[in-house]
Amino acid sequence: MTKEKFIYGMYNDDDLMIAGIKQLQSKGIHVRDAYSPFPIHGLEDVLGMKWTRIAIAAFIFGITGLTLAILTINYMMIMDWPLNIGGKPNFHFYQNLPAFIPIMFEFTVLCAGHGMAITYFFRNMTLPGLPARNPHPRTTDDHFAIEIAECENKKFSKEEIETMIAESGTVAVFEKERIVKFL
Repeated sequence: MTKEKFIYGMYNDDDLMIAGIKQLQSKGIHVRDAYSPFPIHGLEDVLGMKWTRIAIAAFIFGITGLTLAILTINYMMIMDWPLNIGGKPNFHFYQNLPAFIPIMFEFTVLCAGHGMAITYFFRNMTLPGLPARNPHPRTTDDHFAIEIAECENKKFSKEEIETMIAESGTVAVFEKERIVKFL
């Protein structure tokens, strides 16, 4: 864990923020992140963010859920307490597979959904009790912010960066220091 200084620019319009990010990037400033009260289409492309791997996590959680469902159903319905339904006892899993498919599907979806939500919360550090990462409370209401790390833009001074941010149409420019956690 290290402390890092960040410069933030607040905008009151999402189109102004995207235009400001493009303007700053054309001058050679690396914009690290953007904060918005709602999703903005195309923002990840402008920032150059990598594609998320949450789909891989969902697949792994789904396969885990399906495996657990098959093992549990096999144990409960075939080995532990086989039921005699209509004169047909459950001696083999594959003979009763059509009856088990809805349960296996639902458990797969349950594990994939819960696993993705928990992974998302841990990855983004948005767990209950942790302080919010947003730089200003207005970024959850009606304003937008961009984050620029001073250490990533060493060819410009702090004053030059703040001037360039102010020229891009911001409402406010401010600096904050926060602890950066590397996962």
